[in-house]
Amino acid sequence: MSETLVPFDEVLEAYDPAMGLEVHVELNTASKMFCGCPTEFGAEPNTQVCPTCLGLPGAMPVVNRRAVESAIRIGLALNCEIAEWCRFARKNYFYPDMPKNFQTSQYDEPICFEGHMDVEVDGETFRVEIERAHMEEDTGKSLHVGGATGRIHGADHSLVDYNRAGIPLIEIVTKPILGAGAKAPEVARAYVAQLRDLIVALGVSDARMDQGSIRADVNLSLSPKGSGTLGTRTETKNVNSLRSVERAVRFEMSRHAAVLGRGEAILQETRHWHEDTGVTTSGREKSDAEDYRYFPEPDLVPVAPSREWVEELRATLPENPTARRARLQAAWGFSDLEMRDTVGAGALDVIEQTIAAGTSPQAARKWWLGELARRANEQGVDVPDLAVTPADVARVQALVDEGSLNDKLARQVFDGLLAGEGSPDEVVAARGLAIVSDEGALSAAVDAAIAAHPDVADKIRDGKVAAAGALIGAVMKEMRGQADAGRVRELILEKLQ
Repeated sequence: MSETLVPFDEVLEAYDPAMGLEVHVELNTASKMFCGCPTEFGAEPNTQVCPTCLGLPGAMPVVNRRAVESAIRIGLALNCEIAEWCRFARKNYFYPDMPKNFQTSQYDEPICFEGHMDVEVDGETFRVEIERAHMEEDTGKSLHVGGATGRIHGADHSLVDYNRAGIPLIEIVTKPILGAGAKAPEVARAYVAQLRDLIVALGVSDARMDQGSIRADVNLSLSPKGSGTLGTRTETKNVNSLRSVERAVRFEMSRHAAVLGRGEAILQETRHWHEDTGVTTSGREKSDAEDYRYFPEPDLVPVAPSREWVEELRATLPENPTARRARLQAAWGFSDLEMRDTVGAGALDVIEQTIAAGTSPQAARKWWLGELARRANEQGVDVPDLAVTPADVARVQALVDEGSLNDKLARQVFDGLLAGEGSPDEVVAARGLAIVSDEGALSAAVDAAIAAHPDVADKIRDGKVAAAGALIGAVMKEMRGQADAGRVRELILEKLQ
């Protein structure tokens, strides 16, 4: 049965949304959080395991120093306080894919706390306050075989891959984000996008949402408009694209309003996000912190980073994303609206890389925010996740600049690139897309167009140069678009004036 929803505008008339975002960042350390097993993505199942990450009796964990360093750098970049002393804790509940049956995490003593990040949406700045960023380990991965949904319900049997169990994670938890109103979905997306940019700049993770190395849990609640209270929240788990973060917030706002409008109570629960249909479905009833029976991890010593070490790490921080955007906007000459569109599309990095490859800022922006953004929308993916690289775009524009392609032909090259037909030059060669530069062929096509349209030719001879457009169109059609329209116009005027 399909979910009953309240139109988004009607939600805002009656309710104030509150959001909380929990972002899990899988670190790119060479080994796991508490053992020496490798962390390579895509290895054969259960080949990157040992007694420690399998939870075998007597195995003792040891903290990964590089993971602690990465956690501190993330905290500093988020304007957090760095704890002088903190401990790990055991978080207990049934994990089918965690062989220890508890997760080594942090609870009331995180390594980073009380930070913030400012994000901008449509010219308005929203401060997202960070409650904490803490260290923990990832779980394994379950594969449910059989059934139509890939979930445990309806499956014939399940398989477990423990390669991911024990990989270092940093969980970044916001305080409730209030006051975003109609912009709540966009604020959520902008925050995760900016956080991902920061993580990549820090070099602590590849932050590939498609591979699960950065995952967002979206908490959402509604309260009666102007009440100032927080409603009962739901947590949509493992949202794996920027576009879906925005869609999940929007969907849950409409769903919550429908439940409340029926006079029913919101169930505090986790929910699954369905990328294909853009809806959430119920997962399990959400536990409160006390239900996890946290207690200090007895097998690990406390972590006490020295102030000298913290300051050394502070000196390694990259440029702040907000400052970077301001610098790039000035360098590229983009208007505020152009820059907002660029950031909103998640295209800042690919445009910067395309410009670095030799393309002008306006040309790079034209392709990424025009033709390629349209293709991304059709495919339901984010712009940077298209099967086209900045180097590809730069090469296509270079071919346009040298006169080998026009914009219409360039769009056909992008068709080939997205179809996996090779490099831009290979696509041009295979599809025969290069502009015809043979003057003899162009001249013959112009002569044929003049002969076929004598009335238009007479108008041009009489000084009505604007009429040349009809002959140019005829030549371009004859040449299948593979002619330089400017040169065609020159030839027509040379022959008729």
